[in-house]
Amino acid sequence: MIHKALSKSTLILCILLLVFTCVPNVYAQQPNKTRILFLLDASGSMYAEMGTDTRMDVAKRLLSKMVDSLRYTPNLEIALRVYGHQTTKDKQNCRDTKLEIPFGKTNHDAMKEKLRGIRPLGTTLIAYSLQEAAFDFPQDNRCRNVIILITDGLEECNGDPCAVSEALQRRGVILRPFIIGVGLDKEFGKQFECIGRFFDATTEQGFDDVLRVVISQAINNTTLQVNLLDISGRALETDVNMTFYDNHTGRMTDNFVHTLNNRGVPDTINLDPVNRYNIVVHTLPPVTKENVEIIAGRHNIVAIDAPQGSLKLRVNGVTNYNRLQCIVKKAGTHEVVNVQDFNTSEKYIVGKYDIEILSTPRIYEKNVSVNQSTSMLVEIDQPGKLNFYTQLGVMGAIYKFNPKSNKLEWVINVNNASGAQILVMQPGMYKLICRANIDKRIIATKRVDFEIKSGQVTPLNVL
Repeated sequence: MIHKALSKSTLILCILLLVFTCVPNVYAQQPNKTRILFLLDASGSMYAEMGTDTRMDVAKRLLSKMVDSLRYTPNLEIALRVYGHQTTKDKQNCRDTKLEIPFGKTNHDAMKEKLRGIRPLGTTLIAYSLQEAAFDFPQDNRCRNVIILITDGLEECNGDPCAVSEALQRRGVILRPFIIGVGLDKEFGKQFECIGRFFDATTEQGFDDVLRVVISQAINNTTLQVNLLDISGRALETDVNMTFYDNHTGRMTDNFVHTLNNRGVPDTINLDPVNRYNIVVHTLPPVTKENVEIIAGRHNIVAIDAPQGSLKLRVNGVTNYNRLQCIVKKAGTHEVVNVQDFNTSEKYIVGKYDIEILSTPRIYEKNVSVNQSTSMLVEIDQPGKLNFYTQLGVMGAIYKFNPKSNKLEWVINVNNASGAQILVMQPGMYKLICRANIDKRIIATKRVDFEIKSGQVTPLNVL
C-alpha cells in the first residue's frame, strides 16, 4: 500500500419577546409579513410609581408612541391583548385576559383609543395569557409572529411561564425574551434564565430604549455572512451544508449550503436576530460554533475554523470487490468520521486519521495526515481471486502469517458445502486450515499453503 502525502413587591418592569415562526425551517426565505401582538399587564401593581408617573401611564404612553411609529411600516400588522383589567385583584381571576384589538393593517388609532381606557385592576397571569396569545395569530404559511409582553411582576396564578414557553417551542415556537427590570435585586434575573436575557432599566428613557431594540429585532432586515476559514485564516472554504439550531431549545431553525459568490466572497443570508444560534458546519468531522448572537438591523459576520484537505482512496488496477469501503476514524479514538468508498475522494478537516480498509484481509493504517488544500492518496494493490473448490465440503478458516508477531492472523471462515466458491483477496501468502465436514477426526485436519497474486485467479481444490 502507498501512503502519501421575580415577586409583586419587587419593583420591576419587563418586556418579554416571544417569536412564533409559522414554518419550522425558513431556508433563507424572508417572511411575507410580520405580526406583532402587544400583550399588556394591567394588574393592580401597575399603579406603582415610576419616576413622576405610574408604571401603567408610562407603559401606555410609550406603547402608543411606538404604535404611531409603526403606522407606515410595510408588511406589518399589530394587535393588542390585555390581562388583569376586567376584574379586581381580590377576585384573583386567573382567566382575566382578552384580545382587545385583533390584527389589522390600519388599527393603530383603535389601539391607541383602547389603551387610553385601560385601568389596572387585577392579578398577574403571565403563563395563561401567553398560552392564549398563541391563538391570536391567523394561520399563515409565511409569516413572522412576534409577542411583546409588558409586565411589572411575576406570575400570580400558579402558572409556569417557563413551562409554557418550552411547550410552545416543542410545537415549533422560537422563544427569545428580553427582560427589563426596575428597582429589583440581582436574584430576579436568575428566575428568568430559562426563558430570556435580563436588562436593567431605572428610568422611562431606559424603557423606551429597550422597547426600540425589541421592535428593531422584530421588523428590521438582518443579514449574516459565515466565513469558513482555512488553516491560514482565509475565508476560502465553501460548498458545505450549515445547520442552525436555537441555542436555548436545541430546535433546528435553518439549513444553508455555504456558497462563495461570483466575487469569491461568502454569500449573505437573511437570519432571524431573535435567537442565539449554535451553528454546525457539516464537514468531516463537523465543526460547531455555539451561542452565536446576531445583531438586528445590520450585516453580521461570523468566522468558523474549517480547514480542509482531501483523502483519496484508490485500488491500483481493477478492483473485483463488489463495493470496497474504508472506515475513517479520528486518530487514536473509536470515533467514526466516515465510511468512504474506494476510488473516491472526500474532504476532511485538517488533521490525522486512522483508517480501516474493509478488504480481505482488512488493512489498517494509523495517523494518516490530511493537509490543507492537498490530496492524500491511500492506494492498495489490485486484488486477486481464490477459486476454492471442494467435493465433500469443509469447515475451517483461512489465515495470513504475520512475520512480525510470528502468529497466524484470521482472515475469513470457510464453511463450504460441496462445489466452488470465489473469494476476492489481497495479494499475499495464506494458509487454509480445515477438515472435511463428514470426517470428525482431529487428525483429518488439512493444512494448505497458497498465494494470491494481483489480477490473477488462484485455484485451490480441497477434499
